[in-house]
Amino acid sequence: MELKPDSGTYALIFQSDSNETIQVGRWGQLALQPGYYIYVGSAFGPGGVRARVSRHWRTGKRKHWHIDHLREHVSPVEARVSYATEHLEHTWATILFERAETIPIRGFGCSDCKCATHLFHTDVKPDGIWPGEISVFYG
Repeated sequence: MELKPDSGTYALIFQSDSNETIQVGRWGQLALQPGYYIYVGSAFGPGGVRARVSRHWRTGKRKHWHIDHLREHVSPVEARVSYATEHLEHTWATILFERAETIPIRGFGCSDCKCATHLFHTDVKPDGIWPGEISVFYG
């Protein structure tokens, strides 16, 4: 499925096989674990979801966001995308925060909002938790 250049919200699902500790800019160190990492964000600027997700999928780029540091150590699995006009990343982060099987990585990717985090770890690939009309894009 092709990503649209429209505004929207996305959840990136990455897989990790690592047990290493990485430096995430000034945020601090993150002890990676095998399993899945889920990062939620929004793309309401130029290029919309297509530009933002495509950037997050790439490696070897200038590091601007916390997720850019993580991306160098994990593999993209899929992106869940909503082209709804409202910002759903806070709703999705809240849902993930409340799920027993997801572990919040506090303070990651949420410096511009009141969420506790926008990054979560889980041992199993997440499915069926995304409110709104969702498109799935495979990396």
